[in-house]
Amino acid sequence: MPTGGGLLCGATGLSLLVAATATHFWLQRQGPGGPENLGLWGGCRGGPCHPLPTTPAAWEATRVLMLLSVLAAATGLALGLSVVASAARRARTRAAGVTLLLAGLLALLGLGVYTASTLSLLGPAHAAWRLSWSYILGWVAVVLIASAGLFHLCAAAKDPSPDSSEVAGA
Repeated sequence: MPTGGGLLCGATGLSLLVAATATHFWLQRQGPGGPENLGLWGGCRGGPCHPLPTTPAAWEATRVLMLLSVLAAATGLALGLSVVASAARRARTRAAGVTLLLAGLLALLGLGVYTASTLSLLGPAHAAWRLSWSYILGWVAVVLIASAGLFHLCAAAKDPSPDSSEVAGA
């Protein structure tokens, strides 16, 4: 299968992206009552987790971008998997590559918005907080998903099978 590397990177990247988006460990600090964590959806203080009472608009934008990225990555992975059962392999492989690249771009934008807004929102207190493992998983997912998109596009360029328009015209 010519897109095996793309499927492996895409599946791994999607898993990491879902884990990064869903967990409460984007920011972490050692507070007086124990460790404190903040994520896109809630925070944990000394053990119990709770939803965030208010959310800055930039974090809302990050949520939306990360969710759209997960949706695009899942769609790209599904397109990549459907290549095997399709007569129009090149077109589907290209569509999977473009969709995965879009997912990587959306996650990159979400992480960039989060980084810039968090530094400005925390102000001088940002020294007490550190970016944690959920945030890092997001960056690793961006690299894997973008790589998967590039692998699919390279596989589409090297595929000797005709495009769907050529199959329909024959």
